[in-house]
Amino acid sequence: MKTWFITGTSSGLGRLLTEKLLDQGHRVAATLRKPELLNELIAKYGDQLWIAQLDVTHTQSIKSVVDKAFADLGQIDVIVNNAGYALFCAAEEASDDQIIQQINTNVIGSIQIIRSALPHLRAQGGGRILQVSSAGGQTTYPNFSYYHTSKWAIEGFCETLAQEVSLFNIRVTIVEPGAHKTDFGGGMVTAPVLEAYDQTPAGYVRRLVDSGTFPLTGDPDKTVQAMINVVDATTAPLRLALGKDAYTDIRASLLSRLVELDAQKELALSSIV
Repeated sequence: MKTWFITGTSSGLGRLLTEKLLDQGHRVAATLRKPELLNELIAKYGDQLWIAQLDVTHTQSIKSVVDKAFADLGQIDVIVNNAGYALFCAAEEASDDQIIQQINTNVIGSIQIIRSALPHLRAQGGGRILQVSSAGGQTTYPNFSYYHTSKWAIEGFCETLAQEVSLFNIRVTIVEPGAHKTDFGGGMVTAPVLEAYDQTPAGYVRRLVDSGTFPLTGDPDKTVQAMINVVDATTAPLRLALGKDAYTDIRASLLSRLVELDAQKELALSSIV
């Protein structure tokens, strides 16, 4: 059995992952903004569950919480960056504060969790880092420009990180779920709508989401179990796409980029000194 440190455990995949791990006998260090939301799990699992209040946008709190988790629990085998913020609007519609919140939560918060854990992981001889991203870290959908900004950014960080820490026996996997039947949609933050975007791709996607007809094909239970299973994989994948839409959309995006790159081969090579 392993000890897991997970952010954003109040709902969605983070809550489900916490529950499944506890049920399977693992220890979990769960962080969230409102610890009382896990009172039911504390009553059921007792010392198997360690809880701390944490808002990942408060950088100064992150190190103290991570340090305390390692001090209290000893070895922590898996770090899961799951806490997230989803801003759903066209690029022109967002406020400055919303943009900052998006970056602070999904990028800086995740980076600081990892930076705080790395000295402990190196000292104990290794560990695993699971960064929850999204299919939207490899492909894009209208009305999610700032969400994509954060996911593409954290994926670039984690891909680089994986190269830096592999010799310390620290493995990194970027988890890329597609659209799942969780409360993610209800937690999305919106902005005042500009009529100019009504008859654009942004407006079309907005209407799909508002009407409840945006396809949600991912099974949260199967996705969470895949995250647990990947930790035990002998060869850890750098990326783990989960969901039919994740596979299909990411593949289409990568192929499109490759076709465009190959079309520029002659021009690219002509610039050689």
